Amino acid sequence: MPKRKIVRINEELCNGCGKCVTPCAEGAIKIVNGKAKVIREELCDGAGFCLAVCPVGALTIEEREAAAFSEKAVEEHLKKQPKAEGPVIKCFQCDANEMDVAIFAVRMKGESRWVCAHCVPSLIHG
Repeated sequence: MPKRKIVRINEELCNGCGKCVTPCAEGAIKIVNGKAKVIREELCDGAGFCLAVCPVGALTIEEREAAAFSEKAVEEHLKKQPKAEGPVIKCFQCDANEMDVAIFAVRMKGESRWVCAHCVPSLIHG
């Protein structure tokens, strides 16, 4: 197995809120028995978009031996998943939703929040 970057979930810290599931575009994270889990290593690309939304800091990126990331496995996995219906994530500042504008996960003052592309400049420039 190759050594690569992959998401690590500290089960002791995880509160099972599920906020990390949505940002994982590959579908590698699921809630299992009340805790977030990387369900298959080859689905995790190690990008870490899930990290910013964890309210308790249970997710980190580590470098270790793991199954290689597989775009083909992701494609097959996602075909089997039900599609989300309607807007799910909204910007904390303007209430825009992910169906209308790009939404990004941010950490601010110890909290995880979602912000849209229109509101990012106000966070940067005050």
